[in-house]
This record gives sequence, structure tokens and C-alpha cells, in this order.
Amino acid sequence: MNAITSPDPDLLARETLRLLGPAPDNWVPEHAGITHDVLVVGGGQSGTAYAFALRRAGIARTTVIDNASGPAASAWRLRARMQKLRTPKNLVGPELGLPALSFQAWYEAREGAKAYAALDRIPRLAWADYVDWLRDFLGVAVRWGTHLLRIDHVTDGAVPHFRVTLQHGGEQRVETVRKIVLATGVSGGGAPFVPPVLQAAVDAGLAAHTASTIDFAALRGKTVAVVGAAASAFDAAGVALEAGAHAVHLFARRDHIAASPVARTRAYPGLYDHYHSLPDALRWSQALRYRRAGSTPPSDALDRVLRHPHFHLHLSAPWRSARVEGARVVADAGSASSLPFDFVIAGTGYSSEPLQRPELAALAPHIRRWRDQYTPPPDARDDELAASPFLGAGLELQEKTPGAAPWLRHIHVHNPGGFASVGVPLGDVPSMRRDIPAAVARIGHDLLHADLALHQARIDADVAPDFGAERYAAALWQGGGPSPAASGHVPQAPEAPQTPRQSALAP
Repeated sequence: MNAITSPDPDLLARETLRLLGPAPDNWVPEHAGITHDVLVVGGGQSGTAYAFALRRAGIARTTVIDNASGPAASAWRLRARMQKLRTPKNLVGPELGLPALSFQAWYEAREGAKAYAALDRIPRLAWADYVDWLRDFLGVAVRWGTHLLRIDHVTDGAVPHFRVTLQHGGEQRVETVRKIVLATGVSGGGAPFVPPVLQAAVDAGLAAHTASTIDFAALRGKTVAVVGAAASAFDAAGVALEAGAHAVHLFARRDHIAASPVARTRAYPGLYDHYHSLPDALRWSQALRYRRAGSTPPSDALDRVLRHPHFHLHLSAPWRSARVEGARVVADAGSASSLPFDFVIAGTGYSSEPLQRPELAALAPHIRRWRDQYTPPPDARDDELAASPFLGAGLELQEKTPGAAPWLRHIHVHNPGGFASVGVPLGDVPSMRRDIPAAVARIGHDLLHADLALHQARIDADVAPDFGAERYAAALWQGGGPSPAASGHVPQAPEAPQTPRQSALAP
């Protein structure tokens, strides 16, 4: 290990914050009956970045909540199963452009520059440690074990705001907030998608979605099916094999494993930075192209399972039916029938349907979806994509019917449900550099304009002078006395012909 010798590995980060200077004072006026200006839902990498960015924007009355019981129960530690992150190691992430707060700086301070250079991608657990460090280093307080149950808009009051019902430790409480950021992770736009064919197995405890916490140790010696062929499916298959499963069968609907990462063509600044300004038809076609090409597992995710001789791949094998027989699931898939499994893992993705989110269910009928915004040609129809929310440039929800629900713009979506609008999975590392500053700017804009009369009074207020006239009284030229030149206060200059304008200055 090529570790540095500094007794304080965070010295550079501390110096960066010192040079950055203190955060601005909070400028958002307080209103009676409103608990917080911003509620950030999610205390992971995105929630941490939002809390810091809001603080640096002078929006200090921000609170962060998270369902998890604490950092040890984060998604990175319990439900993410890749060995390495799927993105390049050098992308700007939650540090938002401050290099000393980046993963690279953090890792090199602990392991050395050579160790970082040797990484091809970031190890998952190292990333989890980094996110925990960043949260603690920045002093972002998270209210762990707190669930958002419901959002209700308030029709009266001095400024637009919401009542939110929260649950912590079995007790519910109601708080009021002006802005909400949904930094809620991969399932935050809807819910894990479980194919109907698997529901009976899930109900019997013989199947689970990859979003669930799975006891892989209990799968030792068992025959396991994995339904799906995206990265999370291969990751789950790899963990099951490494845990000692007798055999793992992975089932793909396609006749091949998706291997063309079509989103890579969009990863250049001109398009990435201005993606939201693209015509709706172009954004739709790009989202559709991605969905039809399929999510590509990294090569090392394939290698992870292919090294095991008891891994079996089934192509062109969608599950037609599945029944529970005793303690096993018996499936008909592809051309095969009556395949028995001890456990089934569904790596079948997530929906983007707000009706499936308890906190959004009451608001969902008012939310503008892509189907309300854009009608694709018949051969480009995709009902699941059409159900996703049509977001504004600051990631804000928009109303389906103009004038019916203007308060929706005060809810900002930073989860993969916004993919069709922004071109990247919101919440992943590539989304942070562009979309968090955009959302924070919109939050500040809206908070300012909601209180514009108060701010106008503030900027029109009397300002006490920094000094009085006595400060410069001795330097005033009285006229009629000795000229400045004669008194010796200025250098003597050759006499120039006097112009009519100069003579007008004489007493």
C-alpha cells in the first residue's frame, strides 16, 4: 500500500473549505408555521451533495431524512452488489467540482496516488466509505430511520408550502416545508417491478427483487434462478455463486446479452450540458433507443459469473409461468418446462409510476407525464416510458393541466424516474455535476420570487453610511486660496494656454 505519511489525511480538504470561506448567511425569510425551507429525502450521495450545495447557496433551513437506520444500512452496503461502480472513476460526483473533496483526493490521501492509478473503476465498498466520510466531513446531519409517508400541498399561507407526514420509530409527525427534493435512489420514481408471473413466489418467500435485502448465505447449496439480464441481475447471480449456491440459472428475454452502451454517444459536454434544451421528440427517441438496446452489464460482471462452471445462461427464455410446489418454484421458461428452483431473484428493474409511491400517490393525477407532453409515432410507443414525469429544467414536477396544480413545481425529482427528461439516470454519479446545481438554482429562484416583496423592502432599506463628511473635509478645495500647485501638493507643470472651458473654473 502506497499510503501518504501525513498525520491528517483530510488536510487538503480542510484547507479547501478554509479557502472557500464560510457559507453565506441564510437569506430566506422565515414564515410562521413553516418548519423547513427545503426537505431533502435521501441521505446518500445525492442527498449529501444537495445539502452542501444548498448551504453554499445561502439556503440554510434544510433538513435531510433517510429511510435507512444509519450509514451501515445504506443501499451501497446492503442492496448494491457490484464489486465496482459501473461508471469511470474520474467523473465529477458529489464533490460538485471541488477537487479536494473528490473520491480521488480522499482515496489518495489514504492509499496513495499509485493505488488510485491502479484502479480501473472504484470499488463499491470504498465508494460507500467515501460517501460516509463526505457526509461527516461536510457536517450534513441526516435524520436516519425517518420515512416520508405523505405530501399534502397547503392552499393558504403567506407562501406556497407543503405538509409532510413523517414516521420515525413508529410515531408519526407532521412538518411543513417549502421545497422538496426527492433524492430517493433507484426505486424512488416508482417501485421495484416484479413480473406478475413471480408474485406468488414472492408472497411465499421463495423469490425477491434485487431491491430487497437477500440472505445469500441461506442460498448455499440451493438451485437459484435469476430473471433478467441487466447489471443488477448479473451482480445478484455473482453473489449467489460466491455464497456457495449449487447452481445459478440466469434467464434473458433477448437472444443475446445487451453489449452496446448506446448512451455513450451522448457523453460529451455540448450535448450533456444542454440536453434539457433538446426537442421533446429527440429526447424521446434517445430514451427509447436506450430501452430497446437494453441495459449493458459491465464485462467484469459477466466474468464474475462465467468463471463458475455451475452458472447456466438461458437466452430467448422469458418466464411464461411459475407455480409454487412445496418449498420450490417450478417454472416454464423459453422452450423449457417444469424447471425447479429453491429461490428466484428478480433483476427486472423499476417502474417510473408515481402512483406506486405512497408519498406521491395523492399528487400523481396532477403530474404531467411524458404521455401528456409528447405523442410519439406508433412505432415509437412505449407505455412505461410515457408514464414517467416530464420534468422542468430544474428537475421540478410540472402540472398536467395549466393552472390546476402550480405547487407541483416545488417538488424536485432527483431519481431515475426523470431519465427521459434529462438523458441520464438521475442519482447516479454522471447526473450530479449538471443537475444538482440546476435544481439548487431553481430552488433559490423560486424562494426569492415567492418573497419578492420582502426582498424588495430589504434591498430598498436605508443603509447607514460607512463614514461621514468629516472623513474627507480637510481635502476639500476651498477656492480663492493658494492654487494646488503653489501649495506644493502637486508637481509644477508647464503653463498651458487657457481655454474658455478652463477659464470658467476661475473664481
